[in-house]
Amino acid sequence: MEALKISQCFLLWFMCSTVLFLNALQPCFAFTSFVFGDSLVDAGNNDYIFTLSKADSPPYGIDFKPSGGHPTGRFTNGRTISDIVGQAFGAKSFPPPYLAPNTQANSILGGINYASGASGILDETGVLFIGRVPLREQINNFEHSRSYMVKVMGEKTTMEFLKKAIFSVTIGSNDFLNYFQPTIPVFGNGKVSPNLFQDFMVSNLTIHLKRLHLLGARKFIVVGVGPLGCIPFIRAIKLLPSGHCSAVVNELIQGYNTKLNGVLDKLNQELGPEAIFIYANSFDIFMKIIGNYHQYGFEDANEPCCGGYFPPFICFKSSGTNRSSALCADRSKYVFWDAYHPTEAANMIIAKGLIDGDESVSYPINIRELYKYNS
Repeated sequence: MEALKISQCFLLWFMCSTVLFLNALQPCFAFTSFVFGDSLVDAGNNDYIFTLSKADSPPYGIDFKPSGGHPTGRFTNGRTISDIVGQAFGAKSFPPPYLAPNTQANSILGGINYASGASGILDETGVLFIGRVPLREQINNFEHSRSYMVKVMGEKTTMEFLKKAIFSVTIGSNDFLNYFQPTIPVFGNGKVSPNLFQDFMVSNLTIHLKRLHLLGARKFIVVGVGPLGCIPFIRAIKLLPSGHCSAVVNELIQGYNTKLNGVLDKLNQELGPEAIFIYANSFDIFMKIIGNYHQYGFEDANEPCCGGYFPPFICFKSSGTNRSSALCADRSKYVFWDAYHPTEAANMIIAKGLIDGDESVSYPINIRELYKYNS
């Protein structure tokens, strides 16, 4: 009985000390980020589930300095866009994947990454990969993290803490990829019309964003879907000549992005100024890179650095054997890392554009202004 009392006193002391520590050091926290999305920003969550969508083997992560070039579960050769944005604002470490052991404590320091490769806005997206964490479940996971924060800091302090944090949502690409693959029906035995598909995507994403708002999120970065019609995978399955993009794919995505931007503008009117939703126009930034790649220092904007231009598009390096997929000599000269994802070099340009860009790429304000924003 005495031991139980001592244990309870210690727990109470620890929680009180943590709150005082946080309150004292809050001004020093450069950047707290909660990341939601797909493989474009997954920091390793898929390493902890049974899935066919993994980036846990070389040469993934070959240029990721914190790991010494070892794979971290990121689907690129180095940092993701969210990694680069965090570092730009002084983050000393990256938000760890939620599914990694002992991650919860980091929720009251630098944030957490909930993103999962192959996931989508729609729950059924990515089903062929078996395991993945759809956006709905990612927000469920954040709710668990929030409960932990409330236990440590209390409801009021948690709300104040979340008010200053940045919530980024980068998702939708896999929903479109599934829609455009003829062997994967989106609903039942057939496809809905493109217009209905766009509306269904936007309405579902809006529901998820409003739920995050109810849980305390106030600063949102919502990244539009990029020009998937130009990625090596789509170019290959559509049998497009080198240098050409699928106009049909890109037009559907642009229609979705326009509707998304409109909905975010409406949310700003309804929920602002206490909350603010940024539309991040990655589509136009990436199209500029592809159209003027030599000006950005790239030598190839068509083929992937790793995995090849034809099926099965697998980027790998076998341990213990000499077998591996083709790997370019200089990753900094390629726009695409594999058949689906940009290189770190391309991610750096996109991140810079969103951090300091004008209203054409980051609306209504850019990320630097969002970081300083106080309602």
